[in-house]
Amino acid sequence: MVTFLGSIVLLLAGYAVYSKVVERIFGINDSNSTPAYTEKDGMDYVPMSWWKGSLIQLLNIAGLGPIFGAIMGALYGPVAFIWIVAGSIFAGAVHDYFSGMLSLRHKGEQYPSLVGRYLGKAAKTTINIISLILMVLVAAAFTAGPAQLISSITPLSFMASLLAIFAYFLLAAVLPVNRIIGKIYPLFGAILIFMAVSIGIALLFSGKSIPNVTLANFHPGELPIWPLLMVTISCGAISGFHSTQSPIVARTLKKESDGRKVFYGAMIAEGVIALIWAAAGMTFFGGTGGLQEALAAGGPAGAVNEISKSLLGTLGGILAILGVIILPITTGDTALRSSRMMLTDLLSSFMNMEGKWKVILTTLPVAIPTLYLSTIDYSFLWRYVGWTNQVVATVMLWTGAMYLLKNKKFHWICGVPAMFMTGVVSTYIFYAPEGFQMDYQLSMIIGSVITIAIAGWYVYQIVKHKQTSKNEANLKAA
Repeated sequence: MVTFLGSIVLLLAGYAVYSKVVERIFGINDSNSTPAYTEKDGMDYVPMSWWKGSLIQLLNIAGLGPIFGAIMGALYGPVAFIWIVAGSIFAGAVHDYFSGMLSLRHKGEQYPSLVGRYLGKAAKTTINIISLILMVLVAAAFTAGPAQLISSITPLSFMASLLAIFAYFLLAAVLPVNRIIGKIYPLFGAILIFMAVSIGIALLFSGKSIPNVTLANFHPGELPIWPLLMVTISCGAISGFHSTQSPIVARTLKKESDGRKVFYGAMIAEGVIALIWAAAGMTFFGGTGGLQEALAAGGPAGAVNEISKSLLGTLGGILAILGVIILPITTGDTALRSSRMMLTDLLSSFMNMEGKWKVILTTLPVAIPTLYLSTIDYSFLWRYVGWTNQVVATVMLWTGAMYLLKNKKFHWICGVPAMFMTGVVSTYIFYAPEGFQMDYQLSMIIGSVITIAIAGWYVYQIVKHKQTSKNEANLKAA
């Protein structure tokens, strides 16, 4: 229990201290007009209060991610607490802050456009494709799951449930951000927080012993912590999906100082939620063995349902159903919305579209494959989402590092976690079952070589920028 409570304290301390360090290095200026005013269009660019933006951001980035991912990560034991804390403070929240603030500084640009600005056109093209695929897969997954549950507890068939959810998705994607998202998302965000806090309090008074990190349990059996844990627990530590969602809220902020509360703060809140569910997963079932059996029997949804009902009774059952239905839907619809916004940015240089036609014509190309994938067994594709998600996160951190380097600021706050995540994704793809399934030691060697090569590129960029700064200083002196 000491590790669990200490982890929550560290997360809160990280927000209180490190978020201000990150904000100071980025350099905010509330005299700058934000895109919510300069680009105001009544559709995506609409000024909203920071507290509403925070709850919307939390719901957009979270959904069931910090619940399902944390429960799966609990199989690694208490070491999951360490990754959630360190990942959230030094990687995830920094990633979210820069993805949101860079979007705000560049008129609400989408993630691929930001990548293009600081990593080049080739990187932009590649990440555009990866991001759109990720958004479609996420939206499809978060359509099918709730539809299956709705069809099992109501007279509606799976297809009827699917079409009803998808109709809502389309409305949320094409209506102004303040019509649906701005009105009901803060309420759903509050439900997400209430659900986690209720489970956390009930767990503390349940009489069950929450395990602490010890030398004996630091390495979970035959499962290699590196790099599997860092991909298993993404939402709740660091997730590239967040960088695709942050521009939605960046287009609504009234001033730059709201960014720390909205982007960094929402990630820390998600970290706390992940901690609670990781603790519940490794405690409620009497250890990782019992949790593994529960996951095999009913999957993450079954584990959530059992934990909620047992700890909170009837209220827990209601919350579990609401959570498993509402939370993925509210992530799926913003995934579709952000993919529509990405496609708009991508096509803006080729097509001159205005008004409703622009919204409709950029929604359909992503909506149709989303609906199709949600009706078939696409699990073979979904297995790649975890790795793809972390690749997107890694690229966003490198984008932040290059922005800071270009502006002569302390780039290491993005560069160090970017190097760490580069090692994660470079090793994972060679070792994982959905990757090349290579020997662990060989995967480590290949991943290390790739990481060292990218580290060399990073050093080259630092030297190049220093030389450029020196040349500029010499020209001024002359």
